[in-house]
Amino acid sequence: MGKHNEFGKEGEQIAVDFLKKNGYIIKYKNYRYLQAEIDIIARKGDILAIVEVRSRSSDFIENIAETVTAKKIKLLVMAADHYVTDNNLDVEVRFDIITILKNKSKFELEHLESAFYHF
Repeated sequence: MGKHNEFGKEGEQIAVDFLKKNGYIIKYKNYRYLQAEIDIIARKGDILAIVEVRSRSSDFIENIAETVTAKKIKLLVMAADHYVTDNNLDVEVRFDIITILKNKSKFELEHLESAFYHF
């Protein structure tokens, strides 16, 4: 596994730990439907958070959250709809982004709730 993939998995675990610490129940990690993948599906009360995790090192210039493309959003919405329907859930679905910036040996995490909306 390449260093990029290892860091991505490490970032996802940091995000899972953060969500658990903040009262979320992790329902699924790396949920796949057709060509879509949701990094984390977490629930807190009646809210189902569909979480995209973006990990970068400090030398990355672009705003991390802005790396989630319209195509990726469309795929996340499709997969979330399938998960909710398949599990017969009656919940509010929210799309979040968790960004993890690695600066030397330190990690900075930002949780953007309702990062985007679907129509």
